Amino acid sequence: MGNTMTSGVGINDACLSEYQLLKLKKAYKYIVFNLSKDNTEIIVEKTSTSPDYDNFIEDLPETECRWAVYNFEFEKAGAGKRNKLTFVSWAPDTAKIKQKMLFASSKDALRKALVGIAVEIQGTEYNEVSYASLLDKASRGN
Repeated sequence: MGNTMTSGVGINDACLSEYQLLKLKKAYKYIVFNLSKDNTEIIVEKTSTSPDYDNFIEDLPETECRWAVYNFEFEKAGAGKRNKLTFVSWAPDTAKIKQKMLFASSKDALRKALVGIAVEIQGTEYNEVSYASLLDKASRGN
């Protein structure tokens, strides 16, 4: 556990190794991260190769916080197919206040450890992390 954050929460090594597999080898479409049961470290909760964006949304629980990295592929007019690694910070309004605070204070260290993220999106409700809002944000860049 080399990376410890201001919240005292560490990042499990698997988070970085799985992220590298997604980033470099395109082994996954997305990774969902969570806090361990005892809230001492960030862990990989799920990896998926599903190209269906709805499956990704279904993996964001209605009443709990999560982080995720999604390899977002889209067509850009005049530029063809593009893909951007997108960091999703999911903190629904229905999550417990304590959990939201812990996730908020732990986010930066995870985000900084994941080198190569192009787009960051925060969501408190599903429409904020919809395919359309991700496409909008990803398309604004280069």
